[in-house]
Amino acid sequence: MSVIKKCLFPAAGYGTRFLPATKAMPKEMLPIVTKPLIQYGVEEAMDAGITEIGVVTGRGKRAIEDHFDISCELEQEIAGSDKEELLNSTRDIMDRCTFSYTRQAEMKGLGHAILVGEALIGREPFAVVLADDYCVTEGDGVLTQMVKLYEKYQCSIVAIEEVPVDETHKYGVIAGELEADGVYRVHNMVEKPAPKDAPSNLAIIGRYILSPDIFDVIRSTPPGKNGEMQITDALQIQAQQGKVIGYRFKGRRFDCGSVDGFIEATNYTYKLQSN
Repeated sequence: MSVIKKCLFPAAGYGTRFLPATKAMPKEMLPIVTKPLIQYGVEEAMDAGITEIGVVTGRGKRAIEDHFDISCELEQEIAGSDKEELLNSTRDIMDRCTFSYTRQAEMKGLGHAILVGEALIGREPFAVVLADDYCVTEGDGVLTQMVKLYEKYQCSIVAIEEVPVDETHKYGVIAGELEADGVYRVHNMVEKPAPKDAPSNLAIIGRYILSPDIFDVIRSTPPGKNGEMQITDALQIQAQQGKVIGYRFKGRRFDCGSVDGFIEATNYTYKLQSN
């Protein structure tokens, strides 16, 4: 049984880069082939043994709740047809997982979204998935890899990957000492640095495992870049105490928060499923 039982999905953002598609539809519900982004994230959590799912939503996000619920009219309509099996994956999720929701009334950064989710998590370590970072692997999923690492290090863990130096301004960026293959003890983190100010080209992507004290750290951390509560700033405080691991995960990540990344992910997945 996984030592991590809960996973938080911050899903209150507006998805403005996909307008007009996201005017009335959550960006987390954008489909990669026939399955929405957030379902891929929930399945990754399930594969890691995590079945308590918390979602931080906002206005216009009702479709997420409806997706992980029974649709009586639809199921009656397709009952007995060959389309019925197309809902097997969502039925499996509903059978195995519990879902809790809370609303983020104002967009004040990822740190604030995670803090809003405190009521769904309580005082235990938990995972965080940003659904628009779509990850594919040949073996264990990214969260499964990270849960195994947490069992060893018992501290906050951030998934990282190398990015071009001229793209560091899009990410939180870490610097640290290499402890094992792909494992860094983080000593510095900077939110969206200019290339000349970046401590490395190792960027944090949308997979975290956070220790329960992170909520108190976020509360005591002053607003950072753009006046928002940045999770990177809170993690930097933990890093100064040697309590953050950066992990170069095994797999491939697509930035589905951008149109180019979304199209690339769709084409990749379609070809993979067609073979």
